[in-house]
Amino acid sequence: MDELDELPVVTETSTEYLNPRQQLDYRNEREACLEWLLTFGKRPDQASGYALGTLKPGAYRMDRFYRFVWEQEGGYTVNVTHENADAWMKHLARENVSVTHKRNCQKAVKRLFKWRHHEHGLSVWDPEITFAAETSTSPRDYLTRDERSAVREAALEYGSVPKYNNLTPAARDRWKQYLAQRFEKPKSEVEPADWERANGWKVPSLVWTSLDAGLRPIEVQRSTISWIDVDNAVLRIPKEDSSKNREHWVIGLQSRTAEALDNWLAERETYEKYDDTDAIWLTRNSNSYQTTSLRYLLQQLCEVADIDTTHRQMSWYTIRHSVGTYMTREEDLAATQAQLRHKSAETTMKYDQAPVEDRQDALDRMG
Repeated sequence: MDELDELPVVTETSTEYLNPRQQLDYRNEREACLEWLLTFGKRPDQASGYALGTLKPGAYRMDRFYRFVWEQEGGYTVNVTHENADAWMKHLARENVSVTHKRNCQKAVKRLFKWRHHEHGLSVWDPEITFAAETSTSPRDYLTRDERSAVREAALEYGSVPKYNNLTPAARDRWKQYLAQRFEKPKSEVEPADWERANGWKVPSLVWTSLDAGLRPIEVQRSTISWIDVDNAVLRIPKEDSSKNREHWVIGLQSRTAEALDNWLAERETYEKYDDTDAIWLTRNSNSYQTTSLRYLLQQLCEVADIDTTHRQMSWYTIRHSVGTYMTREEDLAATQAQLRHKSAETTMKYDQAPVEDRQDALDRMG
């Protein structure tokens, strides 16, 4: 599938606003912009574009900017101006939304004008107003040690079903119905192999590898079987596949994680949907895992593990931040920088703090 097919080129809201000829013109404009951002947007001189997961939310925000302009100008146009952009920033400044949202909207519009500058020779946009950056140097929410263990165990339980031969005919019939819905096939076609598939190693290997390596969502998406070195219990991420694209990385894994990967690689060969791809993991619908699907998986694992996520910003990065927090606690910042594949030591410095349970222990000792 073309990455452009996964982006909101013309949203439903914009479709309702435009007539058919305007829709076609707008689609051509958006496709040209988004294709350029995917290929060149980050560093045009190096043909380095934005990741799909990074660009997708920004594409929605750019679309909202266009609609703001149409409302202000009283009709359709793709010839948006710096004055239009500054007007939207002033509009956002008055809205009761988070500063993070405002900054993300401004970032999206900057990318739009970056494309117009490089492709059409128009001047770069210099916003009249900017929105203050977050001042906290602390890492975002992370899993505690106990939660890491609970998520690791939940990955073994998630989606599992009783063994086929251990079920009574009546119970087997009920589980057949469940598996038919899960694998989207007629109940009459459910067979013992589907029981094995339900108890497979895909989710445990994905979760355990992320718990060890702190994989970013884009790294899960890009990962290929060539990364896996089971014999030495490491991931070998080549420079061209690295999220930061700077150097080759060798990432240590636990021996049981390497064993889970070995089990998954053997199982993976039995599924047709992997015949034409080197991707380590695909979703049930044969798509690459993305930020949204990974967040959903983590939420499901937290539910299995009975982890309360109320008032917590849980995403796949929550796993990554737990790696940084405890690797720094157990080793040092240099080990964390290597394990998390940070280009700059300054990025790693945010993990140079005591985890909350260590501070709680200190309070107990203080009396």
